[in-house]
Amino acid sequence: QLVESGGGRVQSGGSLSLSCAASGFSVDDYAVGWFRQAPGQEREGVSCISDSDDGSVTQYADSAKGRFTISRDKAKNRVYLQMDSLRPEDTADYYCAANLRCSFTPGSSWFWGQGTQVTVSS
Repeated sequence: QLVESGGGRVQSGGSLSLSCAASGFSVDDYAVGWFRQAPGQEREGVSCISDSDDGSVTQYADSAKGRFTISRDKAKNRVYLQMDSLRPEDTADYYCAANLRCSFTPGSSWFWGQGTQVTVSS
């Protein structure tokens, strides 16, 4: 199970920290990604974290680079998404999901959480 939290309403330029709590599996055994879906738009990948021989590998969509930071706490079995310098266009439902490997393509291969809403006002 994946449970997101930390969403809310913030003004443009503000920050939010999303949390994804995993149960039933270990976050260090799977890739965990953050996706978002704005009203009337398709779900899109935002960031993803996975294991490598040297530690964690992180990936970011162009829209997230330099503003969002994904991290993982193996002891707490959680994955976080720190979102800074938020813009109105970041408004969306944010979902965390687990898969065998990172990808920004949403689909049935991902195991999804229920989502958390983020609203950025101008």
